[in-house]
Amino acid sequence: MLKIILSLWALLLGIGLLMVGNGVQGTLLGVRGDIEGFSTFQMSVVMAGYFAGFLGGSRAAPDMIRRVGHVRVFAALGSLVSAALILFPAITDPWAWTMLRVLVGFCFSGLYVTAESWLNNASSNETRGQTLSAYMIVQMLGIVAAQALVGLGDPGGWILFIVPSVLVSVAFTPILLSISPTPPYDSTKPLPLTALYRVSPLGCVGMFLLGGVFAAQFGMSAVFGTVAGLSVAHISIFVSTFFIGALALQYPLGWLSDRMDRRVLIIGAAGLGALAALLGAMFSGNFAVLLVSGFLVGGMSNPLYSLLLAYTNDFLDLEDMAAASGGLIFINGLGAIAGPLITGWMLDMFGPSGFFLFILALLGAIMAYGVWRMTQRAAPAVDDTGAYAPVAQGSSAVIVDAAWEYAADAAAEEEEGD
Repeated sequence: MLKIILSLWALLLGIGLLMVGNGVQGTLLGVRGDIEGFSTFQMSVVMAGYFAGFLGGSRAAPDMIRRVGHVRVFAALGSLVSAALILFPAITDPWAWTMLRVLVGFCFSGLYVTAESWLNNASSNETRGQTLSAYMIVQMLGIVAAQALVGLGDPGGWILFIVPSVLVSVAFTPILLSISPTPPYDSTKPLPLTALYRVSPLGCVGMFLLGGVFAAQFGMSAVFGTVAGLSVAHISIFVSTFFIGALALQYPLGWLSDRMDRRVLIIGAAGLGALAALLGAMFSGNFAVLLVSGFLVGGMSNPLYSLLLAYTNDFLDLEDMAAASGGLIFINGLGAIAGPLITGWMLDMFGPSGFFLFILALLGAIMAYGVWRMTQRAAPAVDDTGAYAPVAQGSSAVIVDAAWEYAADAAAEEEEGD
């Protein structure tokens, strides 16, 4: 792993800076909105704007890259993000913020596609597994570091908006200077949603519900903190627990998924996450309990993303996996758009506990639907299932496809060795 980091340090550094910049603005806006007197509903619309833009960007970025190339797309989108981040404190209007969030989400989606294309192109078949692991670690550490920055600054001023703008601008340098050839980009059209649902109803339903859980964590956890009366420092610590949990528990759950019926693990992870959310709802005034709840909710829900992808792929031929991944990412994005809006309504209806009640309802629904699906179809034999590939929510189709290609190759080599 160390050798991979040393060989790709400039590229990983650039991606890490992008993650820090994105993580800062997500949490910061939740706190600043409260300072500006925005209602919970207004903030939920603002937060939903990012996921709407991100979903649109994921569809438009491949065409932009094919027309003008990676370098121009990366520079143009990065410049727009840098400008938008500075405009937030200059135009303190919820509808202006919503439009800016749509723009930021659209641009970050394209930036991730471009950066991940370079990262995938820079790794060989022998190093791809370690490269993907390093990338996931950089993603999570970048978001955690972003929360630390929010806790150190004044959300009522300008400096915390300038810092992510600078970080995004600086991220250009190591990425653009570390890779000389521009990587090829071949996008795959996703399977029609009806065909994808016939392949794996649990995969489709689970990914849609999980999109709402992810949006609540990434978009509304800071808004929850303001409603609960947490300090800025406590909000930043609370938000970081979701991603620390995801990083800590992703690989243990992945190890289990290759050795048992994945539906049982999906049900168990969703059930444990729901219990953790129930704990947070019951003791939303206890900060220590909130940290435990956030850690377990993040630790269970984020690996569920990879588990649902792996389970769906168990019923597909290798050549169809990339198309199915694109469809599942799209379904997850649709759920993410609705997540902040419903979370905001729940916060208005039930107070701080509404945040965790929403997550409880979604994870409980995944668990219940998984139990019902076990009565409808027999599970494939463990020996006939594909390998698990850890992928963070929010990753583009580029890195998801690379992860599954690597997992499939690794499984084939293991079979040949046996």
